[in-house]
Amino acid sequence: MKRYLFLAAWLFASHATAVISMRDDNGNTVVLQRPAQRIVSLAPHVTELVFAAGAGDHLVGTVSYSDYPPAASSIPRIGDNRQIDMERLIALKPDLLVVWLHGNAERQLEPLRKLGIPLFYSEPHKLEDIPDTLIRMGQLFGTESRALQSATELRRKLAGLAAQYGNRPPVRVFYQVWDRPLYTLNGRHIVSDAIRLCGGENVFAKLPVTAPAVDIESVLLENPEVVITGDRRNKSANGLDIWKPYSTLLAVRRDNLFSLDADLLNRPGPRIIDGAAALCEKLEQARSRRGDRR
Repeated sequence: MKRYLFLAAWLFASHATAVISMRDDNGNTVVLQRPAQRIVSLAPHVTELVFAAGAGDHLVGTVSYSDYPPAASSIPRIGDNRQIDMERLIALKPDLLVVWLHGNAERQLEPLRKLGIPLFYSEPHKLEDIPDTLIRMGQLFGTESRALQSATELRRKLAGLAAQYGNRPPVRVFYQVWDRPLYTLNGRHIVSDAIRLCGGENVFAKLPVTAPAVDIESVLLENPEVVITGDRRNKSANGLDIWKPYSTLLAVRRDNLFSLDADLLNRPGPRIIDGAAALCEKLEQARSRRGDRR
């Protein structure tokens, strides 16, 4: 009997002190001696992921524009994706930093590495990566049950969208990130995966740069059926007006100039699934206008 009690106690102690080892989106192995209790998020989408994984109450610091969910607004800010206040960061005594791989400048990441605090890089490239990220975060945070619940719901939504729009006729799309200067996203960006999910084709998917600058002439040459932009500004000045003088552009002829909430599309967090659903509805609207041969 004593032997079994000893074995049970040993197993419990081993489990309680088990090292957590997890690969991040850059292929690095992140090692924690115990679930993270003091997390700093260095990107708005990361903040949303941490909350969805059930560890919002473990966040001790974040960056500008981390405004969702509403509870994120009360978390101390330590800078933005261009400049981090290192003294404030150190004062928070984090045991895990979750960073956006391409959003945090390399010059900022190097001093962060030197602090010796574990870094988890987050850079989802596909919609299906987001539920997977939640599962991994749940293990890092010790919130596996909540993370699994959130991931399962996102996978259900994705499966529904794929079933509804996967076989619809293709729609050629120009995704406009900004108009001054005019730039877009290539096929590696997660927004392109949302476009694909909806049966769309990103007309600039093959460009080598993730967020390439383009010119009006290039867009006119591609002649997309839809021009869509993520809008954070007043909808009367969302940048789509630049296309209206070009009456030969198919998207203009068919009135397929659309704007969607930028936070739903441009942030690779849980809400991008809702952004994808809204995008799918716009592309379906464009398909319905094909009877108009203007």
